Amino acid sequence: MRHLNKIATAFCAAALGMLSLTSCEGGDLYGVNSPDWRQAMIDSIAEANKGKGEIIIEGLEEDVYTIGATDFSTGWWAQFSKYYQIPADEKWIAQFNLNINPSASNTYKNFALIICNDEDRGASSYKEYGAIRFDNQPSGNSEWGDYIDRSLVTSTLTFDTDTDAGVDKLGGKVTLTVDRTAGGLVVTMTNGKVTKIYNQTTMLTNLNADSSNKTIRCFLVPEGSFIDFLGSTIEPIGGFTSKEDKQPLSMTLNGVPKKVLLGSDLNVAMANVTATVQFEQGVSKDVPASELSFQAIPDLNSLGTKTLLVAYNKSYKGELIGKAVMASATFDVVDKIYTSVGASDNSTAFWGAHSDNIKVGPKETFVSSFTNYTNGQNNWNNFVVVLCSSDGSKEYAVVRADNYGWGDGYAACTPSGGQSDWAAWLKAMDGAKVSVAVTNNGDGTADVMCVMEGTDGKVYVQNYMGINTVDPDNFYFNFTVDGSHIEFSDVIGAEDNSTAFWGAHSQMLRVPEGHTVTQRFKNSTSGANNWNNFCVVLTQENNTEYAVVRADNYGWGDSYAACTPSGGQSDWAAWLKAMDEAICTVSVTNNGSSADVKCVMKGNDGKTYKQDYIGISPIIGEDLYFRFTIDGSHLVFE
Repeated sequence: MRHLNKIATAFCAAALGMLSLTSCEGGDLYGVNSPDWRQAMIDSIAEANKGKGEIIIEGLEEDVYTIGATDFSTGWWAQFSKYYQIPADEKWIAQFNLNINPSASNTYKNFALIICNDEDRGASSYKEYGAIRFDNQPSGNSEWGDYIDRSLVTSTLTFDTDTDAGVDKLGGKVTLTVDRTAGGLVVTMTNGKVTKIYNQTTMLTNLNADSSNKTIRCFLVPEGSFIDFLGSTIEPIGGFTSKEDKQPLSMTLNGVPKKVLLGSDLNVAMANVTATVQFEQGVSKDVPASELSFQAIPDLNSLGTKTLLVAYNKSYKGELIGKAVMASATFDVVDKIYTSVGASDNSTAFWGAHSDNIKVGPKETFVSSFTNYTNGQNNWNNFVVVLCSSDGSKEYAVVRADNYGWGDGYAACTPSGGQSDWAAWLKAMDGAKVSVAVTNNGDGTADVMCVMEGTDGKVYVQNYMGINTVDPDNFYFNFTVDGSHIEFSDVIGAEDNSTAFWGAHSQMLRVPEGHTVTQRFKNSTSGANNWNNFCVVLTQENNTEYAVVRADNYGWGDSYAACTPSGGQSDWAAWLKAMDEAICTVSVTNNGSSADVKCVMKGNDGKTYKQDYIGISPIIGEDLYFRFTIDGSHLVFE
């Protein structure tokens, strides 16, 4: 942990709360009749700082703690400062060291001041005035919020784009002033090199439920940076934190994997684990795996549930201590990470194991991908698809991989396949990569289309078109086996969630006009940021993009602006945690001139989360495809 110079001082002009500015030419810096007040204020601050030492800020108290990971990995809205409450007619001054990543290439990798009503984040009555970030980009997004007027901002450093050079100039000791004494709102951020000012002369709208409470709250949010807080003139909620070293009291573990492969190295398996350590005086910080000690009881050399013991033996300042704090968790040691149907030695008899029932709505196609394994004795010792009602009481048809089936709806169908060399096909099916598309045509008929890429490198096809007697509103399917087993092992991204954005993609699927195509998969995430989950890419066949949409209520692209996103979870932290090994169903609908993407995510907390993007347009109805990509995550398709 870095701890820089003692507090106690600030830059001259900011320290005096801008009182020195009243001597500037014109003398009417805050008056509406003084159009140059902002530039005059900035010039005065810059002049006051030239060659000056630092002086004491009256009422500044030590408040020493760190916000953000010191390896610069903290994403947006991941860590926050304490709350500082500012009553009407009062002023808050804070000082902190802003640490900018030396390799940062984006201007927004600094910090933002969030101004809100007198409520906790996540409360139903929480409301924001807006945010003011230290960088200044008039054509970008350096301020936002319904109650923030961007025209009231002036800065000595302005960026044209968010990739301009100069973000390093924002680092160092920052003095932040939030001044309500004149009835409006004046926010000043300065590090002596860069000064940004927001001046609103009109009174703030009161967003508190109690109209007599005119207090606002402020807190800081870093992104790709970290803040060593130094002092404040207002005592925060929870109290001041002394700069004296503090002993650890307890810790909680983050990112413990639920499954670890048999025989893995423990430190490698736990490389993405972090711990939130609670110290004296209510201070906490996140600690990486490199600073933790791990022990698995008994070991990773046998299958079953194991206990993970984790120890941390440093003070807040990183000094070794005599007695470590401990935390524990459980995980399973397995010989296969993926979901499977049937015993791995292919001993499961016919109908002896089934996957979950999967619903397919009218005019919807559900695509499943898996690896098929067989004992190789007979053609039928492979995967089987069962079409049925939701409770299984009505069986529409059963179709096999080898051009055979039965059931009330089977007689009307047209099978196509029937391999020319069954012996070669059977041999190639042990380890074959299979894609099965089940379509509910919405008119009482259904289609099953199987593409099998054999271990001999050849592609085999088996289709069953026009299965009838189907209830389109109660249509499901599942997989079963016979002297075989299947593994849903079509994986996108590295299992340790290290694959960067756009680093891996799934197969591309076509969505016919008037139809919906659906895939289901298990989403695993690094848990670092909301965007470290699945993305859906909508394109033409030639990869020309319509739009890209994420799991977390965000997207982009030429056709994205027209859509209506719905989702935006009420508790993002809980959602992000629940997304590790969440079962996700994503449906893409082709409406002809527009497309819809609907995501249903069943989290590991048992809750169901939804995220929809309705009306992505324009699209070309006869040319709509989609695929998945990831960012610090990986997907296992079912």
